[in-house]
Amino acid sequence: MIVNMSESGLNRLSRLWEEHMRVPFPPHMRRREIEGEDMVLLDADIAGCVSSSLSGPLDERHHEGLLRCLAAVEKVLPLIEDEGNAIEYYERLREMTALAAEIGNTNTR
Repeated sequence: MIVNMSESGLNRLSRLWEEHMRVPFPPHMRRREIEGEDMVLLDADIAGCVSSSLSGPLDERHHEGLLRCLAAVEKVLPLIEDEGNAIEYYERLREMTALAAEIGNTNTR
């Protein structure tokens, strides 16, 4: 059970996660690195942290990982070309990461 999480935050994160799971990874982003970030690994790292945050409060290590992922996705977003809806895909990742990190802050107070 998730404790100390605002229902609206949880609902929004859950909805974004379900939406994200239905959308295919942009094929042209495979084997692509932007500003030193492997785009497939960034997607996988964020997915793991978001999935964990939906299961319950994150420990400090996972919360720090979310913050690193948030910084990385914010760094690469302006450099992504919108072939195959890649911008929308990574904007959703950024939103989920920011929301999960915010929820994590609430849980550690």
